[in-house]
Amino acid sequence: MLYQILLRLFFLVPPERVHTLVFAALRAIAAFTPTRWLLHRLCAPTDPILGTEVFGVRFPAPLGLAAGFDKDGEGLKVWGPLGFGYAEVGTVTAIAQPGNPKPRLFRLPADRGLLNRMGFNNHGAAALAPRLATRTSTVPIGANIGKSKIVEPAFASSDYRVSARQVGPAADFLVVNVSSPNTPGLRDLQAIGELRKILSAVLEETTAPVLVKIAPDLSDADIDEIADLAVELGLAGIVATNTTISRAALKTTGVEDLGAGGVSGPPVAARSLEVLRRLYRRVGDRLVLISVGGIEDADDAWARITAGASLLQGYTGFIYRGGFYAKRIHDGIAQRLRAGGFASLQDAVGSAT
Repeated sequence: MLYQILLRLFFLVPPERVHTLVFAALRAIAAFTPTRWLLHRLCAPTDPILGTEVFGVRFPAPLGLAAGFDKDGEGLKVWGPLGFGYAEVGTVTAIAQPGNPKPRLFRLPADRGLLNRMGFNNHGAAALAPRLATRTSTVPIGANIGKSKIVEPAFASSDYRVSARQVGPAADFLVVNVSSPNTPGLRDLQAIGELRKILSAVLEETTAPVLVKIAPDLSDADIDEIADLAVELGLAGIVATNTTISRAALKTTGVEDLGAGGVSGPPVAARSLEVLRRLYRRVGDRLVLISVGGIEDADDAWARITAGASLLQGYTGFIYRGGFYAKRIHDGIAQRLRAGGFASLQDAVGSAT
C-alpha cells in the first residue's frame, strides 16, 4: 500500500528523472555497510533451494535484474542486497554515446508497462570494465553489449568484438544484444549471416559464457534458426525476449502519440512465454534459457521456470511492484518448489512441458 502511494507521487515526475533519483538513493543505501546489511536482511533470498548453477556460474536465486536499469554498472553493490540473484548491466557499446533525445521513456499505466527509446545511452565498455574488475558484488554480474550507433552495420562484428574484449574478462557472462528496436538497423543483425559473424567475433574474444538476446517480434522460423546457430557456435544460452514494437491490445490511451520505442511489461508477457516454450522444445537440452518480459509476480515466474527457463529477469515489474519485488517472487518460487516436491530449482525447469 505504501509503495502504491509512492508510485502515484513518482508518476507526477518524468520517468527518467524518477529513475535517476531512485537509483541514486539505492546506491546511497548500499554504500554503507549497516544500511546495506539491513537491505540484505529485508530483501535477500535465504532458502537454499533457490540456488542453481548454470554455465559454470553459481546463482543464489533465479531472478535477476534485466539490462537497462544499471546501464554503466554503477550500482553493483545494490542488486544482491535488494534480493536479486544476479544482475545484467548495460547495454554498453564500444563507443560511449548519449542515446536518443529526451523524452525517451514513457509509462503505460493502464498496461503496467513502459515504452522506451533510450538508444543505448552509456559511458562505453571501457568505463564499465574497471567497475566489473574491482566489484565487491555478492551476486553474479553479466554484461550486455550492443552496437555503437555511429558504426555501420558492415562493421558491427568488429564493434562487438571491442566491447567483448573490454568487459569479457571481468563479467560472469556476456549477452550480445541484437534485438533492441531503438538503434537503427540493429534488429537486422538478427539475420543469420550477420549474427554468425557477430557471435563468432565475440566468442573469439572472451572465455566468459556468451548468450544472445532476441526480439519477441521475430517469426517462429527465425527463432528456430537463431536457436540452431546458438547450438552450432557453442553459445551458453539465449535471453528471450527484448521489448516489442507491437502496440496490439494496449489499454493505455494515446500510445501512438508517444512515437517509436519498445514496449515492456505485461504487454510482451504472452509472446515471451510462447518464445520460451518454443526454444525449450528445440534446444532446451543444450542451451540455458533466460526468460524476461512481463514477469510481475511468483505465478509469472513459476510459469516461466516450468516452461523451461533456468533463470529469469525483471525490470518493468520492479518499477511497478517496488523494492520487495525480487523477495516476493523468490519466496513464491521457494514455496512452489517445496510444495511440488522438487529437490532443486533445476528439477522444476521444464517440468510443465
